[in-house]
Amino acid sequence: MENHNGVFMGVDLRCQVNNQAHRTEEMDQDRLIVRRGQPFSLTLQCSTPPPPGHRLALVLHLGKEMVVKVLDVRGGRGQWWFRQQGAEQSEMLLTVYSPANAPIGQYQLVVLMTSLDGHILDQTPPQSFHLLFNPWCKGDAVHVPDEEQLQEYILNESGVLYQGSWDHISALPWNYGQFEDGIVDICFEILDNSPAALKNPEMDTENRADPVYVSRTITAMVNSNDDRGVVSGRWDGEYKDGVAPTRWTGSVPILRRWSEAGAQRVRYGQCWVFSGVACTVLRCLGIPTRSVTNYSSAHDTDGNLAVDFVYDEQLESVATGRKDMIWNYHCWVESWMDREDLGKGYDGWQALDPTPQERSDGVYCCGPCPVRAVREGNLGVKYDAAFVFSEVNADLVYWLVGPDGQRSQASLSSHTVGRNISTKSVYGDYREDITSHYKYPEGSIQEREVYEKAGRRVSHMDGEPGQLELSIKHAQAIHGTDFDVIVEVQNVGGHDALAKLTVMSNAVTYNSLHRGECERRTTSVTVPAQKAHKEVLRLCYDHYGACVSEHHLIRVTALLQASGHSDLILQEVNIPLSMPQLHVKVVGEAVVSRKLTAYIIFTNPLPVTLKGGVFTVEGAGLTSVQEIPAPGNVGPGQEVSVKLSFKPSRPGLRKLLVDFDSDRLKDVKGVATLIVRRK
Repeated sequence: MENHNGVFMGVDLRCQVNNQAHRTEEMDQDRLIVRRGQPFSLTLQCSTPPPPGHRLALVLHLGKEMVVKVLDVRGGRGQWWFRQQGAEQSEMLLTVYSPANAPIGQYQLVVLMTSLDGHILDQTPPQSFHLLFNPWCKGDAVHVPDEEQLQEYILNESGVLYQGSWDHISALPWNYGQFEDGIVDICFEILDNSPAALKNPEMDTENRADPVYVSRTITAMVNSNDDRGVVSGRWDGEYKDGVAPTRWTGSVPILRRWSEAGAQRVRYGQCWVFSGVACTVLRCLGIPTRSVTNYSSAHDTDGNLAVDFVYDEQLESVATGRKDMIWNYHCWVESWMDREDLGKGYDGWQALDPTPQERSDGVYCCGPCPVRAVREGNLGVKYDAAFVFSEVNADLVYWLVGPDGQRSQASLSSHTVGRNISTKSVYGDYREDITSHYKYPEGSIQEREVYEKAGRRVSHMDGEPGQLELSIKHAQAIHGTDFDVIVEVQNVGGHDALAKLTVMSNAVTYNSLHRGECERRTTSVTVPAQKAHKEVLRLCYDHYGACVSEHHLIRVTALLQASGHSDLILQEVNIPLSMPQLHVKVVGEAVVSRKLTAYIIFTNPLPVTLKGGVFTVEGAGLTSVQEIPAPGNVGPGQEVSVKLSFKPSRPGLRKLLVDFDSDRLKDVKGVATLIVRRK
């Protein structure tokens, strides 16, 4: 940095002062990381006073091709400029102004001293700095005027991802860790490894001024389907050559593992992992982002705005080709930005889905799609509005194929898909329902108008309603215990009714993949007029324990066939099994660089012995990932305790996240919240 032969001795980028002003001091205090549209300062250290009549010039390099000359007078929109605020014998203070639409990236800055006739008298060695999006700047396309939202959607390193089912919502703490050491470099490394950057780096560099382009690129790069992306998705339960998706508690170990392996995919993730990683990267780059969960989320493979399930009379699936699916829940992200590429009215929250489901323009990505376009049924809007619309609005139709191959409609629901769409509140660790952002109230005039615009008919069941009604009820089911499911047949008619009732329970994944049958029963029932028949199905751990998925979900399907009629009724419910929680206690005074001890206590709720137990611990600003093996096998009802030590690295509100996995029980979580003080 020093140069004793010329005027310049060195450059002080004033990293601590600038980073604090640009709200990046959590990322780094030794490197300059600033946000566009906001000035930053630097000090030129001189060995001798500058010669009379000198001029200063600043030149920036971005990528391999882009060179930007910084004007020494205020420029127009889109231009860099600087001013000299004062000069002493030994140093000069410069203030640099970046435009609010400058490309983000890692820049190299050189200061030149020239004579009046343009000859270079001296120059500094290149100085490196990162430029990010700036949601605090009114001129930036990602500007958000609400400071509380910025505290959450940019600065909060801890979050909550919502899982479970629409009527049994569970919260998963997630460590975004966007300010952890080296993460900003990995985020730009992801952009650099995109197919567009590798094919045409100059154009890619210019396009990084646009949050629409950057967010769409990140959505494609978080999954590894087409490119050198970060996470490989897998849903079949076979994870021995990687990490089970349920074991991750945050994005940081995933991103570091990808980078350290030379941009090699990390095995494995599922939708909440893709969502969590995308949220980390986008927040780090300066785009306000939040994770969103849609319950009873449709994956409509043929674009007909209906999810069709086809069964035979034994309730076995007989669908051919690619199957439509209902995911118990599905996570994506929303990012806030202007949509200058679209007509008026589409600024604001944009849905982005990094989980590889369908191709968009030939690539496994989805979005950014204006949430308002989904609500209004404007399906031609870029990008992927029709797919997102179907995720929250598709009809759910059950068909039964008889022995003669004839297909009959057994059930139709227009109100099952797209329930309780959820995100973490700005004001704390509780759920905010944003369903109304995506759809009008069911049954409203606006809903019907949207359906017509989107080309979806308001659906009705074929034929008249029969005299029998079918429902499935259950109490809260606790994993490891036996529990009852009650199937009720109600006769609302004026005469007795005879019918055949088939009830089946299956262990399934959260995205409807079958892992094994638990119980099946077929009975003939006679239901008196205006009475009800109740069939009790006891689900025993001995039956479901061996095949239950890592998502701890049982699906009960009931088919009612009235004798002498073609009437068919099919109902289906998903029953989440309640999981235990880890108890996490932190002992000691939480001060930066002072040792703390955490105690983790787990009690085995299952009637079987657990083997190969491992506790995984991490926390932004607290500790990188640590793995602690359980002390031997854990018998039924047995309590085990492990401890670990760590030293907090950064002050503030921090969360220590813990996961426990074993051979027969996975995805047990715990969290401890602590406030870390400066020394």
